[in-house]
Amino acid sequence: MNTQSARYVAVVGCENYFGYRIFKPGMLVKLEKEPDNDYDMEAIRVVVSPIGKVGYVANSVRTVPLGCHSAGSVYDTFDEYTLGIVRFVTDTVVIVELAEEIALEFEFEMEVLSEDSL
Repeated sequence: MNTQSARYVAVVGCENYFGYRIFKPGMLVKLEKEPDNDYDMEAIRVVVSPIGKVGYVANSVRTVPLGCHSAGSVYDTFDEYTLGIVRFVTDTVVIVELAEEIALEFEFEMEVLSEDSL
C-alpha cells in the first residue's frame, strides 16, 4: 500500500486552448515537460489525447492554489512526462492528482490478484 500522500497540481491557461469544459473528473491527462518554453524553464504542458495541448501546470504564486504543488516543485520528479487524473474542475482551474503513485499501486494490486487466482 502506498504511504505517500497524494500530490496535486493545478492546470491553468485553458481559456487559451479549448476551455475548462472539456475536463471531467476521473479523466486521464499527460503532463509533459516543455524545456524549450521561452517564458518558463520549468514549464509543464498538459495534453489530452487526441486533442493535444490544453493548458499548463501552474507555476506562479498567483496561480498555484493552496494545497497544490507548482510546476517547479514537481518538474524534477519525473523524466519527460507523467500522468495525472483530473479530480476537480472549476471555471478557472483544473486540479489534477499526479498518477504515478496510483499507477504503481494499481499494478501491484493487479499482480497480487493474478497470483491469487492461480
